[in-house]
Amino acid sequence: MKMLPLFFVFAAVPLFAADAPKPPSGAPVTPVADAALKIDWEKARGLYERSQRGDKLSPEDQKYLDEAKRQRGQGGQGGQPQNPQPNQQPPAPPPQNLVPLTELTAKYQDQDGGLYGGGKNEPSPELAARAKQAVAQIRPLNAEGKPAADGKIVMVSLGMSNTTMEFGTFKRMADADTRKAANLVIVDCAQGGRTAAAWAGNDQPWEVAMTRIHAAGVTPAQVQVMWLKQANAGPTTGFPAATDQLRDDIRTDIKRAREKYPNLRLIFLSSRIYGGYATTRLNPEPYAYEGAFAVRAVVRDQAKDGPVLLWGPYLWTNGEKGRALDDLKWLREDCGADGTHPSPKGQEKVARLLLDFCTKNPHAKPWFAKSS
Repeated sequence: MKMLPLFFVFAAVPLFAADAPKPPSGAPVTPVADAALKIDWEKARGLYERSQRGDKLSPEDQKYLDEAKRQRGQGGQGGQPQNPQPNQQPPAPPPQNLVPLTELTAKYQDQDGGLYGGGKNEPSPELAARAKQAVAQIRPLNAEGKPAADGKIVMVSLGMSNTTMEFGTFKRMADADTRKAANLVIVDCAQGGRTAAAWAGNDQPWEVAMTRIHAAGVTPAQVQVMWLKQANAGPTTGFPAATDQLRDDIRTDIKRAREKYPNLRLIFLSSRIYGGYATTRLNPEPYAYEGAFAVRAVVRDQAKDGPVLLWGPYLWTNGEKGRALDDLKWLREDCGADGTHPSPKGQEKVARLLLDFCTKNPHAKPWFAKSS
């Protein structure tokens, strides 16, 4: 069996690694060169994502990743070599007439334009007022979640591999930015393979998130802000079924986040980057585009008694066509080999959009930036 290319190594892209098919029960196991080395696939995914971001791995980590790739190619997580799944087949050509939601004036699938609907890209006065109140409640907290002059404000991410790639780059930029408040701690809790459905129905992503929060020297009680960017693996049901499922999964993600982070005040949501360069059906167009309607529905129908949900930076534009808002373009070089994950350039592009948002948006700047 020929070794699968890198794209297939981690369950057809780390974005959806959690949904990798398992070998049939009783299937013979292909011997490996180092039978004593049992791969921790969560660790392997993390090393893979670091390498994709351009991080230099230690010789030991590189050896571990190489062995994980070899074992994956020989039989997945200990089984027979895997045949390409439907998600790995080439997608249909992307539609050419898609318009950024921020500029949509006609109807798309009976949906109007605007991040908040009705052609509006700013929150309603009522929602803006709620957001202002939430911002006023964000303050440094101690480990028990009580106000403290020497406390911390924690911002976390929630999402899949695209999210952790982008937010990891954002964290590095923000931590080096002199505008960032000293009491703000940024923790990347997004994880490869952890789609909206995975966070909704699996405890493991939350356990990993808690480990990362504690490793950063803070606690869940200090988490007050979140950036949430999600998608689901291999949608096939079309509009609106796939969008409705994503909407419901994100709602469940938020419900669980409220339980885990009792002082969560603000959640900024973003939808996917452009998917028109995708070489597989993992999350191509128009699903990448349509994810924005799921986000909008979550924001529009949010609970009145929980964290305030607002749009973060809107990341989609139709490839090289750009958009009037800021002339954002998605070039082929901004995506990795699979066309679904961002390349280092794409990661930086998203990170800069998020950093610009946090330093300028009236609902982000007060807690993100130093007091003037």
